[in-house]
Amino acid sequence: MCGRFALTATLEVLAQMFDVPERPNLAPRWNIAPTQQTCVVTQDPSGRHLASMRWGFEGPNGAPLINARSETAAVKPSFRAALAERRCLVPADSFYEWQHLDEKRKQPWRIGMKGGTPFAFAGLWENATDKAGQPLQRFTILTCAANEYLAPLHERMPVIVAPEDYARWLAPGPAAGDLLRSFPDEPMARYRVSDRVNSVKHDDAGCFERLAATALL
Repeated sequence: MCGRFALTATLEVLAQMFDVPERPNLAPRWNIAPTQQTCVVTQDPSGRHLASMRWGFEGPNGAPLINARSETAAVKPSFRAALAERRCLVPADSFYEWQHLDEKRKQPWRIGMKGGTPFAFAGLWENATDKAGQPLQRFTILTCAANEYLAPLHERMPVIVAPEDYARWLAPGPAAGDLLRSFPDEPMARYRVSDRVNSVKHDDAGCFERLAATALL
C-alpha cells in the first residue's frame, strides 16, 4: 500500500520531467499524509497540467480512500469511472512503508529510486466538494502486489509508472492495464528511518535521516 510519501524535487525538475507549464508555489514535502494537498499531473485536450489535489477519495463512511487495488479498480463503484476517464500521475521522490517486526513494533523504511531520482505513482482523480460546499479535487494511488525487493516489508506497493509510459497512462480512452504491475527491483533503493515519520506533525528533512548507519540495500 502507500500511506505516506515525499516530494522534494524542484519545480524545474518536475516541469521537465512531466512536460507541464504550470509553476505553482510548491514547497518541499518530506511526509505527505492522507487528506493533505499535493501536486498531481493530469491531461486534457490542451495538454498536461500540474494541479493541487487532496489525497483520498471520499469513502462510503467518510473515511478517505487513499489507495485503490489495481486488480479490482475497474469494477469497484468508488474507482471504476475514474479509472476509465480520470487517470493521473502523482509525483514523488520516495515513499514510506512499515515493516512488522512483531505484534507491537513496526519499522519504517524510506523507499525510492537509486540516486534519488523522482518518479510517479499511477493515480486516479475526481471532482468533489468540501464540507463547506466548495469545489475541490481528490486523488487516490493505485497499488499492486509488491516486487521481490519490497515483499519483506509489505505484500503491497504503489504502482509506479516508468517515464516512457506516462503518455500511455494519461491518454484518453481505456486504461493501459499492462501498466498496473509491480515496478522492477533493480532501480529501487530503501533504508530504515526513525519513527519520527509516524507523526504527521513532522514534515521536515529529519524524516529522511537514516536510522543508525544502515546503508542502502
